[in-house]
Amino acid sequence: MCKLYFFLLVAFLNSCINGYDGSLMGGINAMVYYQRYFGMKTVGSETGFVFAVYTIGNILGSFFCGPFTDWWGRRWGMFIGAGIIIAGTCVQAPATSHLAFTGGRFILGFGIATCATAGPSYVAEMAHPAWRGTLTGLYNTFWFVGGIPATWALYGTQHIESDLSWRLPLWLQSIAAGAVMLGCLFCPETPRWLVSNDRHEEAIRVMARYHGEGDRNSPIVLLTYREMIEEIATEGSDKRWWDYKDLCNSKSAWWRLSCVLGMAFFSQWSGNGAVSYFMPVLLDQIGVKDGRTQLLYNAILNVISFVMATIGARFVDRLGRRVVLLVGTSLFVVWWSIITTLTALYGDEENDNTYGSRSAIAFIYIFGITYSFSYTPLQALYPVECLSYETRAKGMGMYNLFVNIAVFFNTYAIPTVWERIKWRFYFVYIAWDVFEVVFMYFFFVETKGRTLEEINEIFEAPYPKRKSMQKHIVVITDRGILDKGLEEHY
Repeated sequence: MCKLYFFLLVAFLNSCINGYDGSLMGGINAMVYYQRYFGMKTVGSETGFVFAVYTIGNILGSFFCGPFTDWWGRRWGMFIGAGIIIAGTCVQAPATSHLAFTGGRFILGFGIATCATAGPSYVAEMAHPAWRGTLTGLYNTFWFVGGIPATWALYGTQHIESDLSWRLPLWLQSIAAGAVMLGCLFCPETPRWLVSNDRHEEAIRVMARYHGEGDRNSPIVLLTYREMIEEIATEGSDKRWWDYKDLCNSKSAWWRLSCVLGMAFFSQWSGNGAVSYFMPVLLDQIGVKDGRTQLLYNAILNVISFVMATIGARFVDRLGRRVVLLVGTSLFVVWWSIITTLTALYGDEENDNTYGSRSAIAFIYIFGITYSFSYTPLQALYPVECLSYETRAKGMGMYNLFVNIAVFFNTYAIPTVWERIKWRFYFVYIAWDVFEVVFMYFFFVETKGRTLEEINEIFEAPYPKRKSMQKHIVVITDRGILDKGLEEHY
C-alpha cells in the first residue's frame, strides 16, 4: 500500500502543476520588472492575449490528451504531459521577446490538458476500490499544493530588484513536472488499460500486488477482474483516436455526458470565478491597497481552502457525492444572497463603513471555504467515475475543454458585465445556483460505494438517478463471490 500511495502521489503532482500555473500569472502580471521588460500593463489587449493564449493551448490540447492517454497508457500520458510542460517552461522562463513568452504560455496550456486527463484517470483506475473516492478526491486538493507555493514564491521574490523576480517563479514550475516524469518511470500501468489491451496476466499481477496483498485469489482481485473482462472491450473506441461517438450514441451515454458537462460548468460558474475578480476591489475599499498585503490575504485563503478541500475529500465517501454537492450548492445560494445584500449596502467606492466591507469579504471567504469542501474534491473524481473505461480519456478531454470554455467566460465576460450592472450581477449567481440544485437533484447519480465497472449498471437503468440511490450488495463466502445485487432483493 505504501508503494501504491507513492504511485498515486506521482499522479497527484499533475494537479500541483495545474495549481502552480493557475496561481502564478496573476501575480507576475502585477510585477514591475515583468511589465517593464515586455512593455506590458496590468490590463490591456496584450495582457489579455497572454492570458488567453494559455486557455487556447489548453482547449486545443483537450483534443489530443485523450488519444495520448488511450494509446500509450495512463502513466505515459502523464509523462508526455509533464514533458510538454517542461518544454513550455524552457521557452517561457528565459524568453526575451513577447512572442516567445506567449509561445511558452501556449505550450504550457497544451501540456496541462494532457496532465489533467491522464492524472485523475490514473488515480481512479489504480486506487484500491475501498479508497477510490477519498484518494481521487484528494487528487484535486493538490491544486493548492501547487497554488500555495506559487503564491508564496511571488510574495518572496517581489523584493528582488531585477528580472529574476519574475523569471525565478517561472523556472520553479518545472520542479513538479520533472518529478512526474521521473516518477512515471517507476509506476505500473493501470489494470484497466492492461485488460483493454489484452494484457490480462500483467493486470492480475498489478491487482494482486497492490489490491490483494499479493494474493491472486483475493476476493477483491477476483471481483474486480471479473467485472473488467465483462465491461471493458478490447476493440473499444479508445483504440480509435478519431472516434468520439461513444460519448453520445445512446441514452446512457447522454446521461453520463450530462453529469460530466454539468460538473464542468457548475464547478466554474457557481460564483468561484467572481471571487478572484472582486476580492481586490473589496480589499481596496477597506484600505488594503498594498500589493504584498493583498497577496498575503490570497495566500492565507489558499491555505484554508486546502485544509477544507482535504477534509471534504474524506467526506465524499462518508456522505456521498450527491449529498455533498447538493448541500454545498444550496449553501452557495445563501452565501451569495448575503454577499449581494452587503455589497448593495456597503460596496460603493464612497462607502466609509469598513465593517460592512469586512463582512462582505468574510462571506466571500466563507463561500470559498464551502466551495473547497464540496466542489474541489469532486472536480476530478465525479467526471472520472461517470465515464466508462472506453470513453474515460476522451471524456476527460471534453470535460477539460468545457471547463476552459467556462473559465474563458469568467475571465472576459464577468469584468464587462460588472462594469454595466455592478453588484446586481450577483443575482445571476443566485439564480444559476438554484438551477444547479434542481439539475443535480434530478440528474446527478450517486457513485459512492461501487467499483468503476458497477457504476456502468447505474447508467444502463431506465432512470439512472433512482438506480444509483439503491444500495448495492456483494456477498462473499468461503466459496468465493456468491452473488451480488440490490439490497431490496434480499
